[in-house]
Amino acid sequence: MWIVAAMVTMFCFGINNMIFKITSGKGLSKVHMQFFFYLIALLLMLGYGMVIGLASFNLLTIVLGAIVGILNTNGNIQMSKAFEKGPASITSPLISTNTVIPILSAALIFHEHITLLQWVGIIVMLASAAVIQYVPNSDVLIDYKPWMYRVLLAIVSLGVLGVLMKVSSNLHINSVNMLICMYAGGAVYLMINSILLKEKWQRKELRLGAIIGCFSVVGYSSYFFALDTGVASIVFPIVSLSCLVVVLGSCWFYKEKLKMYQVVGVISALVGIVLTKI
Repeated sequence: MWIVAAMVTMFCFGINNMIFKITSGKGLSKVHMQFFFYLIALLLMLGYGMVIGLASFNLLTIVLGAIVGILNTNGNIQMSKAFEKGPASITSPLISTNTVIPILSAALIFHEHITLLQWVGIIVMLASAAVIQYVPNSDVLIDYKPWMYRVLLAIVSLGVLGVLMKVSSNLHINSVNMLICMYAGGAVYLMINSILLKEKWQRKELRLGAIIGCFSVVGYSSYFFALDTGVASIVFPIVSLSCLVVVLGSCWFYKEKLKMYQVVGVISALVGIVLTKI
């Protein structure tokens, strides 16, 4: 079941990234959209927690959850800014390497046993994620220093986020409490960003944020379940394949055609998932 949960997370994250892609260049603030999706997700988790009965909060849960929320929002913001400084064809595969950080931590720090065949599957999935996202561009323009700075910040933010998710799982922190603290911390961080940026608020940002928030709740709930019951070193690369949803979604919405190397990437990604299950 944990493999299924990891794949649900992959699809939810991919759908959210697809929404961000569709709305790019349309004058909508990604900070505001993220704020609304965090706010809606926070309300959903609070409502769910009240129905099932909330466990008592402690300082560790509050601090850890808030840090995860801030890291996630910061990673997304830095990724958006990196796209402005360099080509997405190079930026996306580079940032996707953040998965290596939690994979290595799961193997080295948390002493997860991974077979040689599973390592092959993990490597195949990571390579597939990079290949699927890559789009050759002969006219590459990069504002190198700020671009590299944003890319590194995104890699560190999203990589450390994965490690902290595994830490919370190992500490048996209640996932509902963790998500409430995560969404609350992220919402506060985004509100501060909005005040500093002074961007105009739009009603459409609320509607889209609400949709993203619903997918986020399902995605992160599945994420915690997968980490609690499965092998984190395999869960992380499966989640990183959310780019598959974006690529296939682009084919559906924009009538883009998959290039041959992308088809190979999709097939090899599926092979990698099978290998990690053997």
